[in-house]
Amino acid sequence: MIPMVDLKRQYHDLKNEINAAISDVLEQTRFILGPNVSALEEEVAAYHDLPYAVGVANGTDALLLALRSCGIGDGDEVITTPFTFIATAEVIAVLKAKPVFVDICPDTFNLDYNRIAEKITSKTKVIVPVHLFGHPADMNPIMEIAHKYKLKVIEDCAQAFGAKYNGRKVGTIGDVGCFSFFPSKNLAGYGDGGMVITKSEEIAGQVKILRNHGSSKRYYHQEIGYNSRLDEIQAAIIRVKLKKIDQFNMARRQNAAAYCAAITSKNVILPTVVSGCEHVYHQFTIRAKNRDVLAKTLQKKDIASAVYYPVPLHQQEVFLKMYNASVKMPMSENCAQEVLSLPMFPELSQEEIRLVADVINNAS
Repeated sequence: MIPMVDLKRQYHDLKNEINAAISDVLEQTRFILGPNVSALEEEVAAYHDLPYAVGVANGTDALLLALRSCGIGDGDEVITTPFTFIATAEVIAVLKAKPVFVDICPDTFNLDYNRIAEKITSKTKVIVPVHLFGHPADMNPIMEIAHKYKLKVIEDCAQAFGAKYNGRKVGTIGDVGCFSFFPSKNLAGYGDGGMVITKSEEIAGQVKILRNHGSSKRYYHQEIGYNSRLDEIQAAIIRVKLKKIDQFNMARRQNAAAYCAAITSKNVILPTVVSGCEHVYHQFTIRAKNRDVLAKTLQKKDIASAVYYPVPLHQQEVFLKMYNASVKMPMSENCAQEVLSLPMFPELSQEEIRLVADVINNAS
């Protein structure tokens, strides 16, 4: 069996360090907003060469608190992509704002900046590009549009920790960067976790207040907030992995290169890396007209695969209540019918990659 991700292999490689980190937390008995959370915030901020990083409960909350800290609320509009996990748009709707979907570039699966301006209205306040599958969105033109129309930019970096755009790490280009530490992510805990990074003292301060019941001083509350604190044990685990994140991402790129060399089928479109971008391959996602047949063939050989994402957000039942069903996002809709993600994790072996490639080449 070749799984999509094998968390056990990485744990065994880091077992002594991770067990020691967890044991240390248990010995200190400081479980909520303890020293590991503070240290991880400092380390993530330093990694991104930014002054502020704030740990939160998960990647969804990172987006939610970032949006609230940028003033998003009832009646506002937020531009984002329909080809992503629902959390990106879900948090916009939770704040009673409206997600405004813009179609994608089919080569990178990211927001097509050429289509943004036509969707901007007097109610537009924020653009949320997603660095999908680990490939950076095209940030320079997005930032130019944001500056022209005086909009905030919140980068959804849930799948792209360590990715670079023209030499700059994602999450540092817009006003805010939001990360997830879900167990399968490039930098991951063994449970939920998230992080907000920013150059803005005001935004960072507001996120800190919102994550802790709207309070900056115990039992004194200036906002209606949330219980969204990064867990101390998760922070300790993530700190161990943060030291190796560049090594892990390099292994993913090497695995991607091996896939690209080994998959020779003319019926498969391999992932694109745009010049100036450093992909971190949270997913290795191909496109194929016979995607479903290919997935079944892999399954018969005990090889996992997954479709991210089968239904674009503008076609999801929950958003059909907000939008006319006649709205079309042709690139997103087409990609949703063709994408297939293959096993991808740093510890994936070259033999496993060849086995996957052989099945794809012979099935196509």
